[in-house]
Amino acid sequence: MKKIVIVVALAIMGCNSMMLAQKKTEVVMSDKTGWHKIGETTVDFKKEKEEIMVMGANRFASIKFKVTNAPIDIISAEMYYESGDNQVVNLNYSIKAPGESSIVNLNGGERTLKKIVFVYKTPPNYKDQKSHVEICGLKTNTDKK
Repeated sequence: MKKIVIVVALAIMGCNSMMLAQKKTEVVMSDKTGWHKIGETTVDFKKEKEEIMVMGANRFASIKFKVTNAPIDIISAEMYYESGDNQVVNLNYSIKAPGESSIVNLNGGERTLKKIVFVYKTPPNYKDQKSHVEICGLKTNTDKK
């Protein structure tokens, strides 16, 4: 009986960790022009750095951050491209909740993104609240015209 309980508990823990990991990775299936959610995460203000893997139809010209639940200061973002190069952007955006950042244009027009790493900090008096952050990417499909 104890073995069954342990196996069930381990299975539940494994499912929970898989669901948490999937929140940080978004598969973009559509190649339609416009804004698409690339990924999302709930920041815990302990790490102060998050990584979002981009999968699927992952060619974007610009990105922006959307914030809910609690404000956040996004310090910088680093975009990693399929070609192997990367782009570091110092943002220094204070985003109220709900709110969004300005648009960040990617170097070279519409590019294939592999991942985005962003650094953030907690504004004063919000230590106990968690912020939900979504990253959206703009598809222009200029390379298909």
